[in-house]
Amino acid sequence: MNTPDMTINEIIEYIKSHPLGKVKIAFTDIDGILRGKYISSEKFISVVESGTGFCDVIFGWDANDAAYDNAEFTGWHTGYPDAPARIDTTTFRKIPWEYDVPFFLGELINKNGEPAYVCPRQLMKKVLKQAESMGFIPYFSQEFEWYNFEETPQSVSDKQYKDLKPLTPGMFGYSILRSSLKNDFFTELFDLLKKFNVPLEGLHTETGPGTYEAAIAFSGLQEAADRATLFKSAVKEIAYRNGIMATFMAKVSEHLPGCGGHVHQSLCDGENNNLFYEDQDAQKISALMKSYIAGQLYCLPHILPMFAPTINSYKRLVEGAWAPTTLTWGIDNRTVALRVLAGSKKSCRLETRVIGSDVNPYLAMAACLASGLYGIKNGMELKQPVTIGNGYRDYSNGTLPRTLDEATQLMKQSDVANEILGEQFTAHFTQTREWEWRQHLKAVTDWEYKRYFEII
Repeated sequence: MNTPDMTINEIIEYIKSHPLGKVKIAFTDIDGILRGKYISSEKFISVVESGTGFCDVIFGWDANDAAYDNAEFTGWHTGYPDAPARIDTTTFRKIPWEYDVPFFLGELINKNGEPAYVCPRQLMKKVLKQAESMGFIPYFSQEFEWYNFEETPQSVSDKQYKDLKPLTPGMFGYSILRSSLKNDFFTELFDLLKKFNVPLEGLHTETGPGTYEAAIAFSGLQEAADRATLFKSAVKEIAYRNGIMATFMAKVSEHLPGCGGHVHQSLCDGENNNLFYEDQDAQKISALMKSYIAGQLYCLPHILPMFAPTINSYKRLVEGAWAPTTLTWGIDNRTVALRVLAGSKKSCRLETRVIGSDVNPYLAMAACLASGLYGIKNGMELKQPVTIGNGYRDYSNGTLPRTLDEATQLMKQSDVANEILGEQFTAHFTQTREWEWRQHLKAVTDWEYKRYFEII
């Protein structure tokens, strides 16, 4: 079992005594992908306090290692040097499916030791500090839906990503029966993730062939973001062990439901009182929570790529497909963008349902909190009526941008995005999304072949 409360001296002693003599470290790129390496135990001990370096190319290329031609932070013009970095010893874990090898997350800094503006984990910590300066302690968690296939990276490539075999057939959400099929994988997910200090509150089958959904236990924001990021990579590694490939694409098929990555959030005070709950209110939500909701509703069109970062993201955000398309909020309503769960003082929270499973958790959580704080700081009132019934048909407050290009251009030109996320980060991030859109424009798709090959 992982012991996150170990002191640095206890951690070092464990590393010295580990028979593998190595440590695994990882940094999260702009797409939420863990980029890392093994270093010797001796190397780790020599850099754990003084700092280390990591090639800054991880912020100069895309998810497929293609170099950006429009980024300023790094590129051919800089020579892709090593960026200063530090290892966060509070993230120490043992990887239970890899001989308990020691594992740590890191983050980039600049030459002055300050947070690097391109680093997603640093952005999350920056917004967290803003919340703490306002007297709030954010508690967050994320839930993910994803598809599982009985394939390997080689077989998927050989098949050109077509006619893949799902882990189980049919549409069978919340199935006790289906969870008993391929149960070794199902059981390993629950048990190994707990040992990896990514505990789950729940795990079940979702509607779709071979589809699972997991809810990660809530925690403070930094731990929640770390857990969510590690969850996605850990699930894929555990899947490998079982001859399975897991995908967190937002939409794997036009004929199947998409995959959400909903973020749950609440604010507490220093005595751990939930500031979102108000027993005297008819809806059981406080004025503070209403301002938080108003802030998110206002900011959503300005920062949508933080929640929907890929071309594929927008294939999920279509009307009537279990993903929100309108700027709406509701009480326990799964058709709206922002779902309020106000059952009790302990559990009262907001669920941001726009977010897909393909998201970078650090960016999604930072954007949720920053936009909610924007509403609080500006004393925004929740004047928009609660949506009752079908939120897909409630156009009263507008709709979400329909493509990555549309959403990116709105964000690029947004004073709100610059204010709540920082000008340097916003510029870099929108450059990467513009690059993503341009790569898509060059591709000839199966849809085009089927539509035009014979007829045109």
